[in-house]
Amino acid sequence: MPCICCQEKIDSIDYKETKVLQKFTTGQFKIITGQRTGLCPKHQRQMTKAIKLARFMALMPYTRKQTRK
Repeated sequence: MPCICCQEKIDSIDYKETKVLQKFTTGQFKIITGQRTGLCPKHQRQMTKAIKLARFMALMPYTRKQTRK
């Protein structure tokens, strides 16, 4: 199964696109593994880096308790 990012010819993943990044996290905001997402190793590393940077920049929560109700 080919990578989604490779099919759409996406070179880099932006940490500011939180809606896209949330598709690759669980309900508890854990990062989904590459086997389940279907990303190639290159794009999985980029996705993980982008999610971690978005968390650091306070664009995404680290845990479910940090979300607003």
